[in-house]
Amino acid sequence: MEILNLCAEKMNEQEAFTEPLCELIKLCGLPFQKKKFSDEISYSTVVSKFIAQLGYLMRVPSSQVRIQICKCVISFYDAEPPRKLLSGYQPTSAKYKIQMAELGGLAETLVLSLAVVENQPIEKLWVLKALQHLSSSGVNCRLMLKARAASRLCLYLNGDDPSGQLVFRSSEILWNLIENTSKEEVCNQLSSLECVHTLKEVFEDLLMHGFRHYDRQLRNDLLVFATLLAENPAAPMIESGFAKLLIALATFTEVKIPNPLVKGLKLTRCYEDFEMKKLLFHVIGVLSKDPHAVQLLSENDVMPALLYYVKPNQKPGFYEWSAAQYEELQLHAIAILASVAPLLIDKYLSCQANTLLLVFLEWCTGQDAFFGQGNSFHGTSGRGNKLAQMRYSLRVLRSVVALYDDAVNLNLCDQGAISQLLDILKYAANKSKEKEDAVLLEIQADILFILSAVCKNDLLRKELFSYEGVDILIPFIQMDPKKLCSGLGHNYLLLSALDCLWSCVIGCYIAEDYFLEKQGVFLLLDLLAVKQKNLCNIILGILVEFCDNPKTTSHISTWRGEKEQTAASLLIQLWRQEELDLGIKRDRYGRIVDMKRPITSSFQKQQEVIPLPANCPSFAIMEISENIRAKLYSLLCKLGFENLPGLSAKDRVTLAIIQHYIDFKVGEVWSEICAELKEEFKPVASDEEALKVLSEVSEDIGRMVAALQTEVLENQHHQEIQEEEKTYKKIKAIHKQREMLNKSWENFLTRTSNYEALKKAKRLQEKSIEASRPKLKTQNEAVYSTDIKGLGTTIGSGHLVTVESTPPQLTGGPLNVTELALRKLPLSEEALRKDQKR
Repeated sequence: MEILNLCAEKMNEQEAFTEPLCELIKLCGLPFQKKKFSDEISYSTVVSKFIAQLGYLMRVPSSQVRIQICKCVISFYDAEPPRKLLSGYQPTSAKYKIQMAELGGLAETLVLSLAVVENQPIEKLWVLKALQHLSSSGVNCRLMLKARAASRLCLYLNGDDPSGQLVFRSSEILWNLIENTSKEEVCNQLSSLECVHTLKEVFEDLLMHGFRHYDRQLRNDLLVFATLLAENPAAPMIESGFAKLLIALATFTEVKIPNPLVKGLKLTRCYEDFEMKKLLFHVIGVLSKDPHAVQLLSENDVMPALLYYVKPNQKPGFYEWSAAQYEELQLHAIAILASVAPLLIDKYLSCQANTLLLVFLEWCTGQDAFFGQGNSFHGTSGRGNKLAQMRYSLRVLRSVVALYDDAVNLNLCDQGAISQLLDILKYAANKSKEKEDAVLLEIQADILFILSAVCKNDLLRKELFSYEGVDILIPFIQMDPKKLCSGLGHNYLLLSALDCLWSCVIGCYIAEDYFLEKQGVFLLLDLLAVKQKNLCNIILGILVEFCDNPKTTSHISTWRGEKEQTAASLLIQLWRQEELDLGIKRDRYGRIVDMKRPITSSFQKQQEVIPLPANCPSFAIMEISENIRAKLYSLLCKLGFENLPGLSAKDRVTLAIIQHYIDFKVGEVWSEICAELKEEFKPVASDEEALKVLSEVSEDIGRMVAALQTEVLENQHHQEIQEEEKTYKKIKAIHKQREMLNKSWENFLTRTSNYEALKKAKRLQEKSIEASRPKLKTQNEAVYSTDIKGLGTTIGSGHLVTVESTPPQLTGGPLNVTELALRKLPLSEEALRKDQKR
């Protein structure tokens, strides 16, 4: 290192030191030798300083020395292993010098040396070659950015370059900087007006005069840098005229309007020109995000150029692109149109874009023999069909109807868009039944959103939607909840369907009644019972709106869920879950704990008192829209708080809180007002007394509700005790019956085995029969014997009845033989004997 420095100093006096200095530098390119493995670490500080010294030698005013330094640095990356090893030594690892160069900051020094060789094309090119190798490392790239390498390289792009390698080397280094460091920092360094002007000039030169494959590749590389700059709002793309040039390039083949910026330019069907066309479309998409570029997009006929591709694919596009290339350009153009159309809505309408899109969508559902290639990013799921074209066309319609512009929506509806969109929705739904696909789900969701935006607040359009639309919506609401976590987009589709229901059905009694007829409210409650957090809010909102229809409450009351759960019970369960999520304290029975602030969330309690303007809502008001309690209260108000079926004691305890939700919310607001007043000033005595009374009213309501809850729990406890006593009596009766059965069986066994016991039982039976006869006997009354003669069994007799004719003296004569008269059946003595044996 010392010898190199001495030689460099002597060169100022004698040029003879140039050759030895170059030879010494050349030696530095050879592998270092080490005795021990640890030498690489031990000498790392000295070696890194030594390699850094090579960069400092770029100050030597000698082209030969500077070039040799660059060659030496390049040799770090192309080093060959030594052919002959020294005895007792071994070469360092291949990457050792590269690591030491990073440690010594060589890259930063070489970037700074560009200022020294600015007017020396050959030396500058060698420095760029060295930097190209160094920029392969993230560490070196960060060091280079520290020396503002991006802006320095960009400013030298249009310098004198006899070799033709300057732009190539510089662009390679810029690519490495973007890939290995922060893209934003690189763009910030390139965002000066001088850099953008230079980039524009070099791009134009390559565009108009570059005919080689190599030139076209460089042109496209510079176009990528321009795109990155366009993403940076600070870059003067418009001021430099670069944005106008790029827009003109993107549209000149479609609009056929002479433009001096692209005069004489022709595109070929080579791959590089095709890539440039796609990059230019991408630039338009990037510029559409910049509000300052909207005027440029309007003046340069971007809308007609993009709408050119909104037509059936009958023939190849410009310059005879292949079918696959034209389809890729078409899909890319329509995708960009979705970003541009909302910005240029007047141009959109004047170009009759709605008509073009609806005709194009009709072609998409047609049966002609077109098969998409599906090769590009935008062609996902579009192979062998027209789904990709349908997908991006609907995105355009979605982007413009999202403006809720009356002119756009009226223009759409006048052309029968509602009916056509419903047909497309049925087409996509049927396709989805065959094979569920993320693209098909997106198409359905977009159509539902478009219908929502078009029909919102318009009764006539809702009537057009009503019958057919409701029939299509029902299957979406019946979706299996398990699909919501599939990741394909079912969740988004279901939310779109619910939004469509809210916008297209509610408010139109024809549609509402048909939805109720299709048991739509039952389906909504089934979906609500799933208790998906992101669905509850919108479903409850729909149900609240539906309750304006007098037929709805009976449907809600009739609904039954799993285990015969009622709608009221479900709503109360949702309330309890919401309170749990909000951190509201309740005791183990669900009763109020904090009488002063019974429904205040834990987050709300943590907020400090902040005096707010009168037109600014406080926390108590804001939280109404942030949770579902207000909607649950509204629904239960519609159902009524009395005689709700299927409620447990715990439900009735919670219901007492819900019933007084408004009272508690009013108390919360007054509490906030009191706190704000005390922060600002002290109220006068009368106002303070009034505030105190209001606070006490809220507390009294809390105590009253707590007392009511306690009464409900006590009644429930008393009822449970009664039920328990009833159950005990039933069990006792069952046990008594069993005892009687056992005793009867024992008596039977006794009669069977003990003749004396049988006789005693017979006497008791006869006594009982005699006691049952009436005491007063009428004249001529017939007396029947209860004994069966010849009976030899020890058990009671079976069901044997002998029917005799009533004596003539009682009837006045024999019974007439008629069809209905009872006849005496002859019973032989032998048959009687057999029956007695049985």
